[in-house]
Amino acid sequence: MPLVAVTIALSAFLLFLVQPIIAKQILPWFGGTSAVWTTCMVFFQAVLLGGYAYAHALSSHASARSQARVHIALLAVSLALLPIVVRESFKPGGEEDAALSILWLLAATIGLPYFLLSATGPLLQRWIAHRYPEKTVYRLFALSNLGSLLGLLAFPFLIEPFAPSATQARAWSAAYAVFALACAITAWQAQRALAAGAGEPVVATGVTAAPPATAAAPGAGDYARWLAFAALGSVLLLATTSHITQNIASVPFLWVLPLTLYLLSFVLAFEGRGGRGWYERRWWLFPTLLLVVAMSWGLSASRGVLDIGVAVPLYCAGLFFACMFCHGELAQAKPAPRYLTHFYLTVSAGGALGGMAVGLLAPRLLPAYFELPLALFALAVLASTLVVGQRTLIGPALVAAAATAYSGWQYVDFVHEGTIVMQRSFHGTLRVREAGSGEQQVRRLMHGVILHGEQFTRAPDRLEPGTYYARSSGIGLAIAAKQAGGPVKMGLVGLGVGTLAAYGRAGDELRFYELDPQVIDVAQRDFTYLSSTPARIDFEVGDARLSLERELKRGGPRRYDVLAIDAFSSDSIPVHLITREAVELYARHLAPDGIVAVHISNRFLDLKPVLANIAQATGLAARLVSDTPADERAGSNTDWVLLARDPQVLEAPPIAGRAEPLAPVPGLSLWTDQFNNLLDVLKIDPLDQLRSLLGLD
Repeated sequence: MPLVAVTIALSAFLLFLVQPIIAKQILPWFGGTSAVWTTCMVFFQAVLLGGYAYAHALSSHASARSQARVHIALLAVSLALLPIVVRESFKPGGEEDAALSILWLLAATIGLPYFLLSATGPLLQRWIAHRYPEKTVYRLFALSNLGSLLGLLAFPFLIEPFAPSATQARAWSAAYAVFALACAITAWQAQRALAAGAGEPVVATGVTAAPPATAAAPGAGDYARWLAFAALGSVLLLATTSHITQNIASVPFLWVLPLTLYLLSFVLAFEGRGGRGWYERRWWLFPTLLLVVAMSWGLSASRGVLDIGVAVPLYCAGLFFACMFCHGELAQAKPAPRYLTHFYLTVSAGGALGGMAVGLLAPRLLPAYFELPLALFALAVLASTLVVGQRTLIGPALVAAAATAYSGWQYVDFVHEGTIVMQRSFHGTLRVREAGSGEQQVRRLMHGVILHGEQFTRAPDRLEPGTYYARSSGIGLAIAAKQAGGPVKMGLVGLGVGTLAAYGRAGDELRFYELDPQVIDVAQRDFTYLSSTPARIDFEVGDARLSLERELKRGGPRRYDVLAIDAFSSDSIPVHLITREAVELYARHLAPDGIVAVHISNRFLDLKPVLANIAQATGLAARLVSDTPADERAGSNTDWVLLARDPQVLEAPPIAGRAEPLAPVPGLSLWTDQFNNLLDVLKIDPLDQLRSLLGLD
């Protein structure tokens, strides 16, 4: 048992540790958006299902010796795929379906190792189940989830701050080799014990004789129940994570918290109280229903803007109780060990179906993030079906179902209020909202709750640049300085509503780099900045860094007078756009006296020292322009960092007097594609931040 327990724990640890390691490698190739992580989760859940199916088939239809030989052979083959470093040949060209490209890339890079890690828990438990008391072996499932939890938390706090991406991949690969050896030894010992019978008769397939007659085989209702609860838990996890990170706060590491609670619920449901788990329906269901109703109400409460100190604790607590309900019901319904692999296979299938529903189907079928209200209503309905005939619980369950249905309808109504356009794609939901009347009528482009540009539609100054691009902002000053010398050539990373086109004059050339083609459609159709400028405009679709790299290879540097970096994923700049390699690429595309302008306005990250250190490492001059317009209508508070080869360029009017030098920060790590640490630049300590969000100050 000790070797089995260690092997299972190590497999689970590596299973969840590899997820952020590989996702971080490919994030820069697909725009750095949260959709990349969601698609990765779909892959991980699908392969987990494949691993469980393999464990079930192998243990059910092969002899003891064949089971060991097949598994050891696959472990040996998987070692040939190490280390898990993504090849450059997988870089997208810009026209591919991003989700399908990610799935193919992951399959080719970590498919077999992840598949075998997934199969380890159920396969090893099946091999030793006959040697231990009824259902005790399920405690190893709790141990597996504990290992997963440790792997998840180790990455942001113990690994990412201290090791570059290549080192992470090599270290993980070395640990996987250790796991493969331990698993091979365990497999060999287990098949010998099975073949020997361990004191029990052995059937022809190499599996021990049937358990006691009291262990009834699962029926169709059992399989449906396992599938439903597993799928609902998966949907709730992904839908709640998307809601928190897209609509409440794009706080670094906040995506870790929901997954942590999800795994913790598995541990508590399958461990404790002598292996019976901590879930009892009569104690857990009522508070779960209360929180589910509160979560549903919170979607449209205060017109969709709950205070972060209320919203994050509410949705995290609600997710934990909801997952305890789903996973507790699973634990209560687990079958005898003889049917262990049936159970795990069905649970895995449910998780995969839930992941695919949120990650692949919802973006194509739902116009906005409606997964969460639908999942909350489904939970209340499912709870109602379980407690039919229980007087103390059926009433609250039916009330919760009605309340979540009403709140969900209110949320749909809120999302559509004032919305004239709503579109959804791999990269997220875009909404064009209109408010006000007369000269105060304004049209806004929203991504989640983040404003990505606006335009007054009837005011005389409707073509005047505003929001983050006012004439007094850093980008406004940089453009004015270069236009003083004649026509300019501008590269603009991130389109928004096309506000920067307002600076274009006859003879100017503007090239927009935009990740999401739907943004181009919206900006051209629903806003007039692009159609009104006399400058020549063109577009490059795809991740800006990949596009700039391709342009260097095709025709050489673009020689921009101004290159603006203004691409945001929710409320933060994708990290791969502010590394040393990225800035070196920007500098290669500049004219000799050109300026790179980087928009770093952010509520949670202080990126000034990052760019100061990169500027020093690349030999560029750096200046900060912080702007607070006197008139809110004229623009928003912004921070822009201006970079140039020649410091004198940043001393010319109108930049002179408005920009302040950026001094390098000793001790701060230089951000590169291989190493960047968000912990270094958080405006507050993450633990203090978490305590504050949870109201524990």
